Amino acid sequence: MPKSKRAKVVHMTQVAKKTREQKDQLFDNIRQAVPEYQHCFIFSVDNMRNNHLKDVRHELSDSRVFFGKTKLMARALGQNPSEAIAPGIEDLTQHLTGTVGLLLTNRPADAVLEYLSSFSPVDFARAGVPATRDFTIPAGVVYATAGEVPPEHDVPLEHSIEPELRKLGVPTRMVRGKVVLGEESGEGEGYRVCKEGEILDSRQTRLLKLFGACLSEFKINVLAYWSAATGKVTEVNPDAMDAE
Repeated sequence: MPKSKRAKVVHMTQVAKKTREQKDQLFDNIRQAVPEYQHCFIFSVDNMRNNHLKDVRHELSDSRVFFGKTKLMARALGQNPSEAIAPGIEDLTQHLTGTVGLLLTNRPADAVLEYLSSFSPVDFARAGVPATRDFTIPAGVVYATAGEVPPEHDVPLEHSIEPELRKLGVPTRMVRGKVVLGEESGEGEGYRVCKEGEILDSRQTRLLKLFGACLSEFKINVLAYWSAATGKVTEVNPDAMDAE
């Protein structure tokens, strides 16, 4: 008899959660890895993107990156001298707050800091984050970048996008086959999509993406790091979590 194709009810209690074994494995992995590396960094990430984090992992392929519950990672490192996996590393656990990760590496600390500070690719902003700058669509013929480059180096916006602009609240219209905002001559104030510091919603982020405006910057903030050679913890950016 064929199986029924009717929708089946799946109780939430059946959804798999992170098991104790997985947590214990992360704990053990950190404990085993620390003695193999000269430095342990604690970092936070602004505007997390998995593809950019993948690039960091690839560049630092000889290093280890861990993400997990801060309390679990703190226990793995050791929160006092008697529990610490390495001398002095217990001082690092005070920086394990918020959404942070661990980076274990044998590379020189200065080289790691230089690489992470210089790696800041831009991307399209997501809803719920603040705008990093103002963005306004100028009045007149609407161009593909909405004035981000001079008109002589830009192209008029495709007419097929005009209906979506109107749905998103931009008062455009078609004039002789071109998308126009306000007067065709360019007179008027244009349409402000967002203002610097304003929390973006999904409508605004969609408009920004339509015009190719990247207002989001992936950034790794190193809070502090521990060095095996000295057994000391160096603070780098203790205010990064407040800024996040």
